[in-house]
Amino acid sequence: MLTILGFAMIATFLVLIMTKKMSPIAALVLIPALFCVAVGQGAQLGDYVIEGVGNLAPTAAMLMFAIVYFGVMIDVGLFDPIVRGILKFCQADPMRIVVGTAVLAAIVSLDGDGSTTFMITVSAMYPLYKRLKMSLVVMTGVAATANGVMNTLPWGGPTARAATALKLDASEIFVPMIPALAMGLLAVFVLAYVLGLRERKRLGTLTLDEALAREPEPETVSTGAGGTGGEDRLRKGASASAGGTGTGTGAGADAAPADDLADGDDDEFQGLDPNRPTLRPKLYWFNAGLTAALLTAMIMELMPIPVLFLLGAALALTVNFPHMPDQRARIAAHADNVLNVSGMVFAAAVFTGVLTGTGMVENMADWVVGAVPDAMGPHMAIVTGLLSLPLTYFMSNDGFYFGVLPVLAEAGAAHGVSPLEIARASLAGQALHMSSPLVPAVYVLVGMAKVEFGDHTRFTVKWAVLTSLVVLAAGVLFGIM
Repeated sequence: MLTILGFAMIATFLVLIMTKKMSPIAALVLIPALFCVAVGQGAQLGDYVIEGVGNLAPTAAMLMFAIVYFGVMIDVGLFDPIVRGILKFCQADPMRIVVGTAVLAAIVSLDGDGSTTFMITVSAMYPLYKRLKMSLVVMTGVAATANGVMNTLPWGGPTARAATALKLDASEIFVPMIPALAMGLLAVFVLAYVLGLRERKRLGTLTLDEALAREPEPETVSTGAGGTGGEDRLRKGASASAGGTGTGTGAGADAAPADDLADGDDDEFQGLDPNRPTLRPKLYWFNAGLTAALLTAMIMELMPIPVLFLLGAALALTVNFPHMPDQRARIAAHADNVLNVSGMVFAAAVFTGVLTGTGMVENMADWVVGAVPDAMGPHMAIVTGLLSLPLTYFMSNDGFYFGVLPVLAEAGAAHGVSPLEIARASLAGQALHMSSPLVPAVYVLVGMAKVEFGDHTRFTVKWAVLTSLVVLAAGVLFGIM
């Protein structure tokens, strides 16, 4: 019964947010609460929620201060050279911009933190997508999928969890996987190229001067693939994003956020404004050094990440804006993002708390493992790779790697399959995992990009699944698993 209710709860949540019947925050709170009562454990709901909040509180704190830190770095102009460099390369060509998004997301993902990756990528690319009227959901989809592939780095989380759960060396898991992961990253770049060509066909190619001089105005756009039959329509009204601000994008790659550009677009494009009052050119190298030191300390795990960003945000505010009114203004400027993202994380704590506390996750995992036929035993690595797609999407990495993976490894060992092969195969689903509603970083992505989570999900899932299958197929082809 718990297995059925667990799958029903997840399905209900996804249907409601993808059809926009409920906001993600409301669905994350109300749906699990309802199902908790349905399984007869309503009296324990408070305990489950408090436990979930306690588990995610460090993540919420990290996101809060990371948003403030990188918001300040954007204000003072740290990323302006990156934007100008990408502009120079892209030359207002939508295809190059989408490919540039994938490359930038992959490079920044080397720090191992998805939230940081999304903040930097969106900060650099968002003005370009806005000015050229490109589909913002293309940006979020490409960035999330690229980061998902790179999330398999040993310091990114999944590899370390797999090594810990199966008592293996992380390097023995990761190093042989490099060719397969390289193929997955290549698949992301090919995807970006194809989506970029579609955007170029829809929008055309402008010179840089034409793009900067272009007047934002509502436009009629085609929904294209994944839309409503390709008929032209004028997007009307503004729908709330996952963070509760801004507007969403269409469901398909060809849907453009027209109304996003109707008002205030010049303000959104100030990433290149050399005269904005918050710039601190004399402190550029201090800010660059502080950011490099922060990321280095994070990779080396010198201190917990929430503490690092708390200290970094305090130092960045104090040095760049020594006057209290200026500090308050900068904090207020980023308060919306902080509140929206942290609120989403705490709402997700209700969902994960109920899933774990009621025993739904454990029963779902046991059912999935038990459903694997005995004849598939010698192919448990492939089975593990395939199961990693839905399981890491519907549950946290902790739940999958510490709860399910040992069971799969034990089943594989009974048929002579090495735990190393099982561990490597378990990484295949990470491209999809990064768009899971249980991943806090994805709310940073859609919130900063002003994209509805449902739109992002509808667009991204199919491409992320394809990328994950490429990784898995490459692993089998190269004899890694």
